[in-house]
Amino acid sequence: MARFQDRIVVITGASAGIGAAAARRFSAEGAKLVLAARDEARLQAFAASLGGEALAVPCDVARDADCDRLLAEAERAFGGVDVLVNNAGLHLRGPVERRDATELAAMVDVNLRAPVYLTRRVLPMLRARGGGAVVQVASLAGCVPLPDAATYSATKFGLRAFSLALAEELEGSGIRIGVVSPGPVDTGFIMDELHEVSDATMSQPISTAEEVAEAVLDAAERGGELKLPRASGALTTVAYALPGLARLIRPALERKGRRVKARLTAERQRALGQRPE
Repeated sequence: MARFQDRIVVITGASAGIGAAAARRFSAEGAKLVLAARDEARLQAFAASLGGEALAVPCDVARDADCDRLLAEAERAFGGVDVLVNNAGLHLRGPVERRDATELAAMVDVNLRAPVYLTRRVLPMLRARGGGAVVQVASLAGCVPLPDAATYSATKFGLRAFSLALAEELEGSGIRIGVVSPGPVDTGFIMDELHEVSDATMSQPISTAEEVAEAVLDAAERGGELKLPRASGALTTVAYALPGLARLIRPALERKGRRVKARLTAERQRALGQRPE
């Protein structure tokens, strides 16, 4: 029997990237899906492409009313929620002083306040069904401070702390809390933003959206925290425990990252028929 046969799974940020990959995997495992994203046309088209039971609900997670409507639609259409995947995220790269206060607040709203709000709202629904799971898509930037992404890093630290503490609060309740913390992910946009991605980040292996999606399903099934790639996760654990060592090795990581960025840029230029610079 499929792992999530007839389970009702709500996924935010579901029209592309990790969210879409997770939706495809849950659908393949027999789940009934409630998919949320801001782009209604794209979301509707994606939901229709899945072929199974998938409800598209246009939603801006930064708006409490939209979050309430999302869960109400899951209740109306399928009778409740078994799994919530808080995947929607916003990453505006660059030093804090380059971003205005509105942009910083938007990252806090989408990356931290919204998943906390949705998690709080869904807990009674999970209890009513005898248990379930909440999976937070965090980041390795929430395991070790990431310069030039200070606010993003702060939101992911906060989301991890909230989730790991909540897991202890809910121990024995039948409700599992999972945290998936990936490093850089190729969601189709990373090449367009390559000049904005920190050199240290690009020194690490790049995961595919499908690899992260598989971790999301594992976290929904068993709870706990998954960091990927594993080697990068281990490196962040060491870096957080030994910040002096982290500062010592950062220049080497940045040099490696610059080489990776140069290689990827040259490969893209060749693919476009351009002469590499």
